[in-house]
Amino acid sequence: MEMPILSLLLLLPLIGAVLTLLMGGERQKYAKIVAGVFSAITLVVALFVMFSNDFGSFDESCAWIETSFITINYSLHVDGLSILMVFLTALLTLLVVVFSSEEKDRPKYFHALVMAMEVGLMGVYLAADYFLFYVMWEITLIPMYFMISWYGGPRRHYAAIKFLIYTHVASLVMLIGIFAMGFMTMEMTGVMDFSFAAINTLMPQTSEMFQIAVFALLFFGFMVKMPSFPFHTWLPDAHTEAPTGGSVLLAGVMLKMGSYGIIRVCLECFPEGAEYWQWVIIAIGLISIVYGAYACIAQTDLKKMVAFSSISHMGMVMLGIGCLSDIGITFAIFQMFAHGLITAVLFMVCGMTGHIVGTREIPLLGGLAGKLPIYATFMMIGFMASLGLPGLVGFWGEFPLVYGFYEFAVSNDMLWLILFCLLSLMLTAGYYLWAMQRTLFGPETTKIDLSHVHDVSKPEFVALAVLVVLIALFGVWPDAALQFIDPYVDGLILGVF
Repeated sequence: MEMPILSLLLLLPLIGAVLTLLMGGERQKYAKIVAGVFSAITLVVALFVMFSNDFGSFDESCAWIETSFITINYSLHVDGLSILMVFLTALLTLLVVVFSSEEKDRPKYFHALVMAMEVGLMGVYLAADYFLFYVMWEITLIPMYFMISWYGGPRRHYAAIKFLIYTHVASLVMLIGIFAMGFMTMEMTGVMDFSFAAINTLMPQTSEMFQIAVFALLFFGFMVKMPSFPFHTWLPDAHTEAPTGGSVLLAGVMLKMGSYGIIRVCLECFPEGAEYWQWVIIAIGLISIVYGAYACIAQTDLKKMVAFSSISHMGMVMLGIGCLSDIGITFAIFQMFAHGLITAVLFMVCGMTGHIVGTREIPLLGGLAGKLPIYATFMMIGFMASLGLPGLVGFWGEFPLVYGFYEFAVSNDMLWLILFCLLSLMLTAGYYLWAMQRTLFGPETTKIDLSHVHDVSKPEFVALAVLVVLIALFGVWPDAALQFIDPYVDGLILGVF
């Protein structure tokens, strides 16, 4: 019997979470070590899967609930769409544990919540059965809710409840869509089979009206998670109040669940529904891009500015998906990966600003580059990557998407729409350069005592350095990621559209 490698990606963080939770009393100081060991082993397993030559050889499936009329399996699968998200989940979990190694407030609970988040996120990206997919989707909500509620800022309870209400209501709408697909498979085959293999094969054969209706239900559930305008308001509150580790996992991996679901479920199952709603997807993407960038200019809190920037950048992902083209979907997936690396740096830097200086308010900051040169270097690299500087990974996440939308706009005789993308790029450069100039290079602030400040600690440096190396590596060698994405997108375009 072959070792169930994909199950290890779920089992290892689960064991880590349980053992970390048992570190009571004096043993709490070892919680970070336990979490670090298990997250490191999980990353090694993820890398082993990533660099294997045959993803299909890792597929796992066994009966979970099986009767004469319903079939639910414990099925796991990895492919070019999910492998980068699996790697990113494993990487960011380990780096969050390293970055938060000096956490003093109930460290066993904090690290247990981080490991529990990894279980849910891995489950979402590996699930090959819709019932398992939904269970894992809901599991991610629980540790993130407690992370915000227990370790967040002054308005943490409000932010946690708002996060839970928005995302759970969206999940319930998504569940209706999943059951609609299940009942349709029962009508077509006599068995309610929730496996991806069965549903994703049968759904493109259903009527146009069914595809349009169920696509809308599922798309709503996924777009709230991204989040897209106008269901975005939970995100700035959640990010602003969440601890740094929570923000890194939320922005780096959790938001990608929405775009992953749209591609994995909506596009694979409902090609006619996607074509019917295409202009709605495009409109939501464009509005999210411009609104998110414009809202950033009005922010005074450094962390809230980065939170709104996520709305804009995930709008780029939505726009790429809406093009329904090879280049659009390919670089939408690439942008998901690139945004995960970049926002991890940005939220770590923003969290450090609050801890080191005592405030994240941009008007109160100034001249930090002279006092904190290493911190300033990481902030500059994060900002430059996020605004799309060539040579860094953000460039390959944005420029090809703009080009893909340009092709779409030209083919539909609506070239003027490209102005929204250009406006977004100018606004993005504007708010990042302004924040950087004001925070790092402006006159040294006299409103805050900087005599006590210290530069980046060793654990923080390690976490940030790893991310910066990857941002540069994928910036000069994007094919390192595209080699996984291209085969999946080629199959999607040929098989569905």
